[in-house]
Parts: sequence; structure tokens; C-alpha cells
Amino acid sequence: MTDQRHAAITDDQRADALTIWDFHQMHHQARPCSAAIGLGSHDLGVAALAAHLFHAGLFPILVFSGANSPTTAARFPRGEAVHFAEHAIGLGVPESAIIVEPRAASTGQNIDYSRQALTEAGIEADSVLLISKPYMERRAYATARKVWPQVEAVCASEPLTFADYLKSIGDDKLVIDMLVGDLQRVIQYPALGFAVAQDVPEKVGAAYRRLLEAGFDSRLLRS
Repeated sequence: MTDQRHAAITDDQRADALTIWDFHQMHHQARPCSAAIGLGSHDLGVAALAAHLFHAGLFPILVFSGANSPTTAARFPRGEAVHFAEHAIGLGVPESAIIVEPRAASTGQNIDYSRQALTEAGIEADSVLLISKPYMERRAYATARKVWPQVEAVCASEPLTFADYLKSIGDDKLVIDMLVGDLQRVIQYPALGFAVAQDVPEKVGAAYRRLLEAGFDSRLLRS
């Protein structure tokens, strides 16, 4: 496997990454739902979009879910959900419209614990708007279909192009590693019982294999 840590990213590798980026997005039309779940991560844009969609009237109640991962502990020392909620409140979302779920350490827990929190709040949901970072939409959807199949899951993320997202993060190698890592989870999680299976087109699979061979592998699950 090629060591990609210090090599320039080629145009072909960037094109493969764009193919995977497009696959990760569900291209759902955001619509009114019973509730929304803001999935914790390193990306504070999730909270900003959640605030925007709340003000647009798409849901009456918003759960922010997430503890910490090694990549977010320094940025969000009080937990992803807490910081996301504070950001949304700063953007005008009433505190009374937010539920903070601070324990989840995986996407499955994000959705399951949010479901429990909504139930405890007396909210019966038949649809949920899953708000995530852009390349996490498909994994969030597949997980929700497994963990909470009774609700209709609608996905939303910031409407950024791949080029704009690369600029916002400022580390092209890291972003491509994350795209590859999320696709590995989309492929492998169904067999582990974490998500429903998704059809991966051959074009996407081929791009994935080429990027793996080139060393874009720092975010892979390790057996």
C-alpha cells in the first residue's frame, strides 16, 4: 500500500473522492418532520444547519446527540451535544426546543438514545430529520433504518460542494480518509447488525479500492 501521508493528491484521486462524496449524500428534500436529530461530530456546521431548519419551521423539537471521540475531545471538551446546543441557542433556537443527549459514542447510539430521549419527553415521532456532516448522510440513513425502522428518516446536511468542504476543513488528505472510512462502515456495518445494507455501485467500489491502495486509510475500522 502506498504511503500517502506526504504525497500530493492527484487529480484522479480527487475525482475518486468526489465519486464517494456524491454517493454518501442521499439527496433528500428536507421537509417537515416530527423531530430532528443533530448528529454529533467535529463539524459545527451541523448545529448551524439545524438552527436554520428550525427557523424554517421544519420541526418543533431538536435533539443534539454526542459525547466525544478522540478527534473532538479538545475542540468540544464538554461534549459534542452540549457545544452543538450552545451554538444553536446562539443562533436563536429556544433552549426549550432542544434536548441534549450527551452519552452517545456511535451513530447507532446517537439514534437510539435520541429516540429514547424523545419518548421520555412525551414526543411520538413518525418522521425524523437526520442532520449530519455531508459525507455521513448515507451511514446515518442506513443506521436509522436498522435502529428505528418505525420512523421515516430524512437526511440533511450543509449544501456544500466537495471543493467547498475541502476548503472548510483545510486538510484534503484527512477529508478523503474520512470519506473512505465512512464508506467502509456503510459496506461492513450491515453484517455486524449496525445498519441496513446499501447498494454500492461498481463505480463507487472501484474508487474506494483505488483510494485504499493509495493509502487513504487512517479512518478505517481495524479488525
